[in-house]
Amino acid sequence: MIAKPVLSVLGPGSIPDRAGIGLRAEHYDAVLETQPPVGWLEVHSENYFGAGGKPLDYLERIRAHYPLSLHGVGLSIGSTDPLNRRHLAALKTLIRRFEPALVSEHLSWGSVGGRHLNDLLPLPYTEEALYHLVARVCQAQEILGRQILIENPSSYLQYMESALPEWEFLAELAQRSGCGILLDVNNIYVSARNHGFDASAYLQAIPRSMVQEIHLAGFMVNRFDDGEILIDTHNQPVCPAVWALYRQAVQRFGRIPTLIEWDTDVPELAVLVAEAERANAILEERHAQAA
Repeated sequence: MIAKPVLSVLGPGSIPDRAGIGLRAEHYDAVLETQPPVGWLEVHSENYFGAGGKPLDYLERIRAHYPLSLHGVGLSIGSTDPLNRRHLAALKTLIRRFEPALVSEHLSWGSVGGRHLNDLLPLPYTEEALYHLVARVCQAQEILGRQILIENPSSYLQYMESALPEWEFLAELAQRSGCGILLDVNNIYVSARNHGFDASAYLQAIPRSMVQEIHLAGFMVNRFDDGEILIDTHNQPVCPAVWALYRQAVQRFGRIPTLIEWDTDVPELAVLVAEAERANAILEERHAQAA
């Protein structure tokens, strides 16, 4: 039995139950100059691991106006390599400096034998992998001294060895390790289309209390003679089907801080703000129903 560490759920800051946007370098100046009406900002942790430079300077100034969340893409929590202590030390330093309310990572792996891959690769959903992940998440949380959130991935293949559906694996990981869940609704939709499972059933299988953040993004469709595959590209607006699934998620989980992700072909800031306003409208509908 792996003991759960006693952890704080939120950092000294707090995230409002509104929509936020991913902060990208293209928008540093515009955010400072216009201070758009979004609830919070999220950054990729690894972009700020340096000891100085313009990114950290911008983030210091922007942090004075917005709550912040750190979203990691490089820890490779699912790898069989030892956890990267230098990576965790840099993340801990960043946490101390910026006091984010939420810190998250992906349910994936991206390194083997000390070699790092520029991708978030899926895991086999087995009891062995689950035990391994629980130990790794507990270790990371103990080093950081706080809870982290784990995000469900998008995937394009499945392992024959998998014995658990992804939603059960994710919920068990959260239950056994004490981590929270970052529920990426776009990833659920993409994977459901690629693998043929019911996206609504996925939402229903996740315990309400475990979800602390939601992500929304866009995808692309690659079509072939014998079918198609959806690719999680983060370079498009949120599609109508994902908005509909998000509405279901809000009905189930309530008002959860929601992030608009847009990582490539980044548009003007106003486009991201408009997407966040649409998410806020759905959150407000849920609030009105509950009142």
